[in-house]
Amino acid sequence: MKLSPRDMILAALFAALAAVAAMLFRFGAPIVPFSLVPFVAMLAGGLLGARTGALAMLVYVLLGLAGLPVFEKPPFGGPAYVLQPTFGFLLGFIGGAWVTGALAPREKNPGAVRLFLAMVAGLTVIYLIGLPYLYVILNFYLGRTFSAWQVIKIGFLPFIGFDLLKAAAAAALARMVYRRVHSRAEEQLR
Repeated sequence: MKLSPRDMILAALFAALAAVAAMLFRFGAPIVPFSLVPFVAMLAGGLLGARTGALAMLVYVLLGLAGLPVFEKPPFGGPAYVLQPTFGFLLGFIGGAWVTGALAPREKNPGAVRLFLAMVAGLTVIYLIGLPYLYVILNFYLGRTFSAWQVIKIGFLPFIGFDLLKAAAAAALARMVYRRVHSRAEEQLR
């Protein structure tokens, strides 16, 4: 995979943005914290495209696994973080950014609905990876008994409303950026 210097810089920028979002908003439920990182993942996919958006989230996850304190919950980083119940959501950010980027329209004036649906598809991937991982770690590693419904109650229901608002905000912001970039490019061509 060949990356341009521009793609590398943008991926690094969004990885840093994800780390800042995680560090600034460390609050929430005891098992699954509230976070703005899904917003950053959707925005990365929507603005950078599938490959570079997913790369940004991969860099973020690798920084945390390398030991930098960039995740939402203690121990905040390190290789043992893969045994945290919420690590599946971190993996989901990579897939979610990729799906969002693959589905987001990359045109001069993208439709708000199409952008929002791309963000929701990315959000769906985050949950499709995060919730089963949460179930497996809680039940088989931590030895706690949680039914699938209980996992949905602690890992999905408290967050989906806010995550849909994040998807709408990411779609609106991506649309504004697309319009601005394209109008600026047209001005330069004149």
